[in-house]
Amino acid sequence: MSIPEPFTDVEIETADSGFYENYSVPIALISKAIMVGLVLWALVFPANANSTLGSLNSQLLEVFNSFYIVIVGFFFFFLAVVAIIPSTGRRIMGTPGEKPEFSNFSWFSMMFGAGLGVGLMVFATAEPLGLWGSNPVVVSGAVEGNTPEALQSAYRFTFLHYGFHAWAIYVVTGLSLAYYAYTRDMPLTIRSALTPLFGRFVNGFFGHVVDVLGVVATILGVSVTIGYGVSQFIDGLYAITGMQWIMDLGGEVPTPSKVGLISGLVVIMGLSIISAVSGVGRGVKYLSNLNLVLSIILLGTFVVFGSFVFAMTTYGTAMVDYVLHFLSLSFNAYGPLSAEAFAAALPAEAQAHAADLMGGATNAWGSFDGFKGGLEGAAAELDEATLAAAYAAGEQGRQFGWQAGWTTFYWAWWIAFSPFVGLFLARISKGRTVREFILGCVFAPALVCFAWMTVLGGTAIDLELAGAAEGAIIGASNTNKLFTTLSYMIDGGLLSMLNVMCVILIMTFLVTSADSGILVMNTIMSGGSQETGIKHRIIWGVILTAVIGALILAAGENNPMDALRNAMIIGALPFTMVMGLMCVSLAKALFRDSQRDKHSASSTQAAE
Repeated sequence: MSIPEPFTDVEIETADSGFYENYSVPIALISKAIMVGLVLWALVFPANANSTLGSLNSQLLEVFNSFYIVIVGFFFFFLAVVAIIPSTGRRIMGTPGEKPEFSNFSWFSMMFGAGLGVGLMVFATAEPLGLWGSNPVVVSGAVEGNTPEALQSAYRFTFLHYGFHAWAIYVVTGLSLAYYAYTRDMPLTIRSALTPLFGRFVNGFFGHVVDVLGVVATILGVSVTIGYGVSQFIDGLYAITGMQWIMDLGGEVPTPSKVGLISGLVVIMGLSIISAVSGVGRGVKYLSNLNLVLSIILLGTFVVFGSFVFAMTTYGTAMVDYVLHFLSLSFNAYGPLSAEAFAAALPAEAQAHAADLMGGATNAWGSFDGFKGGLEGAAAELDEATLAAAYAAGEQGRQFGWQAGWTTFYWAWWIAFSPFVGLFLARISKGRTVREFILGCVFAPALVCFAWMTVLGGTAIDLELAGAAEGAIIGASNTNKLFTTLSYMIDGGLLSMLNVMCVILIMTFLVTSADSGILVMNTIMSGGSQETGIKHRIIWGVILTAVIGALILAAGENNPMDALRNAMIIGALPFTMVMGLMCVSLAKALFRDSQRDKHSASSTQAAE
């Protein structure tokens, strides 16, 4: 029995002339309408936009937090199975016998440049330090935060957020795009990955919706990345120049002001747009090489002047702990705790005070002492054992709040970034086997992330454990923790030189990320074409700048990143569902292609 040939006639209608020449008008207009609408809403009604985004995000997480956690765990194990099965793992993404386009060294270098960058600059110290103070083991009360006992669990979740699960998200998108592009000669765009399930329906409005979801997710994912990067860029400028107008000095610790953030954003995005217009974008690989060299210098500085032995010991023990807890990290999801369930779990003498106890007992960012200190009236008069039982009754609520605010944020961020990084990985991986692509893009970069986090973050933690920093690094803002760590590690001219180098590194990372993100958006809107119009790059550069700036301003007195984070988590949810369909679609395509190969081989033998 013959196997029917796969559907490959993806037709994305593009304009033959005019302003949108070679672009899909529906995809471009719908994407612009969504993002311009978001900008206008945030500018005209900033308080309403900020509160609505926050409220909608909270409501969605109550329903979909477990979905985010479980599907990301599924992504990793799906890829593992695909790589292990001989018939799928050895399949070449290209014509039979085709060799890889790039050497292994170039392939790895470009991969790191795409998936790593601003996130590692901001969170290399902030992530381990933050998790040292608060993680699910600390939230449960098993250990106290910021103590030697909390170190193991801190790195367990650091490795979770920057490890195999995170890179599996990129690879699901990248593998789906690469497989259809190179084995079936289909356009390098999101809708192509769903053809085994939906066939010719991807040529209509449904296909437009899928591509628009990819564009929107990319914009919001890149926006959050640039938002954090610009904040660190301003922190670095302040460390170098001492310019007070770019900082808000009224709080407990200096943080970038709205004026500083908008000024930095305009500078960074202006450079990105100039890069796109002038053709300097063609030299992104040279900027990537510069980024790599400066990153190695920064890492080398921490190796020489930091706590390298402490870091390597931590790396080894953390890796073992991460592997041992891998399954629970993959699928252990929490739902919200209802008031009724909380009241039912309280001791009898505390049930009358359930309403007064629940807020503090379910606060993921508090502590038992903070819970007791915040009580008033009759609830405050309950004995210590009863209060301890009440706090224990709220553990599920605390675990849900922590997971939704930390791990799920990361999964949404990686998912929103996956059209950008996945498309890039697909572009550079022609001629690779499926197994080589999965192993190379999931495990190799994750191991580098682990080393980066333990060397830089481990030094910061060791400075705090030894009492040298006296809480200064913990107390610094997330985007300033790297510069604060450097100030306690070295001084003098070397410190000044490294601060300048870090600012340059952040700036080049930001410019290349923004420029590449704009390119990916235009690639999707042009039906997979790698040659996109300069005027459209300029327009999307301006729109991206407006989205970030408007949402920073909409946050009001709150953390400037709050509105960006909320919008990104909301925008990533539909694309998460698309990625789930990608996995089902890819599984069907691989299975049917294996059947076709077997049928072809048996037909050949019969003919002989």
